[in-house]
Amino acid sequence: MSKREAVARYSLIINKLRRQPASFEAILDYLKTESELQSYNFVVSKRTFQRDLNDIRSLYGIEITNDKRNNVYYINHQEGAVINDRILEAYDTFNALSLSDRIAEHIHFEKRSNLGTEHLFGLLHAIKNNVQIRFNYQSFTDSKPTKRSIDPYLLKEYKGRWYLVAIDNKDKHIKSFALDRLTDLEITKYPFSKARASEVEQYYKHSFGIVGPNQTTAPEEVVLKFTPHQGKYIKSLPLHHSQSTIQDDEQGVIIKLKLHITHDFIMEILSHGANVKVVSPVSLAKEMKRLYQEALEQYNCYSDKIHL
Repeated sequence: MSKREAVARYSLIINKLRRQPASFEAILDYLKTESELQSYNFVVSKRTFQRDLNDIRSLYGIEITNDKRNNVYYINHQEGAVINDRILEAYDTFNALSLSDRIAEHIHFEKRSNLGTEHLFGLLHAIKNNVQIRFNYQSFTDSKPTKRSIDPYLLKEYKGRWYLVAIDNKDKHIKSFALDRLTDLEITKYPFSKARASEVEQYYKHSFGIVGPNQTTAPEEVVLKFTPHQGKYIKSLPLHHSQSTIQDDEQGVIIKLKLHITHDFIMEILSHGANVKVVSPVSLAKEMKRLYQEALEQYNCYSDKIHL
């Protein structure tokens, strides 16, 4: 049996169970049908099937559980829906790439620099085992890297980049560190107490993006109005977990959010240009007007007349 055939079978088992729980007999019938369609032999014994489940768990981190009471297998979402969905998303990508021949002409990857994902395993180990870490960190504001000693609490993803949320032992403040600007990672044997775990968990609850909130101010209610077309995208991919729709008609889509108004959030609003209007608070609407006026002034040197 080839590795390609085994990986393809793993894919079929996962896709079958993503739709709904199924008995071994139902899964076997599905594998028989796919064998005929794809000219492979995906049919396996129950013993091999159990080995497949172990391989799927080991290779992809996808837990498939047997519900003996109802005699079915299902994908266990015990790690949380968001994490599980991302694991399955990563699996779909891996499976498509690993089973395709000569894919370069069919897939265009975004060209970008190192994202620091090589540190993920070590950082997760330190977080799970409550041990301090040290590393050199090159921030955009410093001319050279600085040595950091921190207590790592959690990892956060934002716009395709990974960040470590931790407590800096220098000043005991909660901070975020971009993994792509982190080098010389050292995992120590020094344990720390996660006494501030709840504080760290709440740190980004009412924030947008990775910029931490100003703890002296409370989160605010923000109302935004989008054009009908742009509103469709905002509804399908919400800006924040607090988002709710309060109007959706031919005039546009109005949403309400509750969050800290940070630099990241303002940049997000600006990215939508004329497709969005700040309804409230008035202070944010005035700030957006000021920013647009500053941007417009940069173009005042250009004449409205077109010279041929």
